[in-house]
Amino acid sequence: MAMKRLDHYAIRTLKLAETAKFYEDVLDLVPGPRPNFPFPGIWLYCGDVATVHLIGIDARDNSGYLEYFGPRPDPSGGTGAVDHIAFLGDDIASMRLRLAELGIRFVERKLPYTPLDALFIEDPNGIIVEMNFPR
Repeated sequence: MAMKRLDHYAIRTLKLAETAKFYEDVLDLVPGPRPNFPFPGIWLYCGDVATVHLIGIDARDNSGYLEYFGPRPDPSGGTGAVDHIAFLGDDIASMRLRLAELGIRFVERKLPYTPLDALFIEDPNGIIVEMNFPR
């Protein structure tokens, strides 16, 4: 049940192209494949791992994002722009039990185009923590 490693982090941004360019230029991350989510975004890879997920927020029409994730605070900057962090685990059933024992509500999703299922929780600060598990 223990988490094995940090998988990726996601950033909600009103400046999608500018943010992607920053990570490409500064960290040598490379844009790569991304599922066809109902909102704009770019996945940036470090080697073969999509380490940084950029989520484009469209101030005119954010309906795709809201439908998928639900309402979140305005990503105007600072730590509020970090959307979630994700970990890779190995036993989703044990994690479900642990969360239930601790009284922590979670949302479970089958991640599209991946062999993973995910549990989403919020930490005491409202930061979303995603835990991915092989199907």
